[in-house]
Amino acid sequence: MSTIGFLGLGIMGSPMAVNLARAGHTVTGWNRSPGRAGALVAAGGKEAGSIAEAVRDADVVITMVPASPQVEAVAYGPDGILENARGGALFIDHSSITPRTSVDLAEAAAAKGIRVLDAPVSGGEAGAVEGTLSIMVGGERADFDAARPVLDAVGTTVVHCGPHGAGQTVKAANQLIVAVNLQALAEAVVFLEKSGVDLPAALEVLSGGLAGSTVLTRKKDALLTDFRPGFKLELHHKDMGIVTDAARTVGAALPVGAAAAQLVASAVARGDGALDHSALLRGVRLLSGEPAEGAGEPNG
Repeated sequence: MSTIGFLGLGIMGSPMAVNLARAGHTVTGWNRSPGRAGALVAAGGKEAGSIAEAVRDADVVITMVPASPQVEAVAYGPDGILENARGGALFIDHSSITPRTSVDLAEAAAAKGIRVLDAPVSGGEAGAVEGTLSIMVGGERADFDAARPVLDAVGTTVVHCGPHGAGQTVKAANQLIVAVNLQALAEAVVFLEKSGVDLPAALEVLSGGLAGSTVLTRKKDALLTDFRPGFKLELHHKDMGIVTDAARTVGAALPVGAAAAQLVASAVARGDGALDHSALLRGVRLLSGEPAEGAGEPNG
């Protein structure tokens, strides 16, 4: 069992920290906005008042924050992780950030004797709660092996993908696939709605055929009811920026992905950024001459 400093107790981070505590690890959590540690404390963890307090005695430091600027904010500077974690600590970053940021962080941490893994996750809030996340990991193989007891407490598909930055590259590909899948699903839903088909029945049978996917299974309830965020559109917008930029760097064409990125950007510009990414459905409804809200759904 490890002593863990967990930074970032949001939609994903809080249930992940809870699962680590339930697995027997000693977990001290910190969040930029106070008042988010209740679930962790109830599970036997503790709340820290600062980053330094959270990481000072930790064998493992974990971050789960929105994007590269937030990772850099908690990692660097006199009050950050690198100045306050002890030498030999293992720093696992579960955030979705650019591969370049991960590589730079690993290099800076190595100078302090701190080992780093980029380990972004997929599975949304449900996967975080259930402890069934998919975790794609970049870094040294020996560090990955050492981290397995921690990673296995929050995920069921845990794979070493290569050197520093490789985890983030695979996560970018994951977000590309999910965005295209969600857009196709949204278009299918509007097609079914306008055709007068029983939508719950249609989604049920589609789930059991070749069109079935984890995206459809996880998101069909949101499509039928509301768009309470399991993963916010504004975060997916950030991720689509990462994948399109990375693809340009390596010379990979993303014709469908580029269109999906523009549709995600349009949804955010329209004011839907705080909704679940399944709210791409609202944009397809508008393009089809229908109100953005379906039966039983709240206004954006």
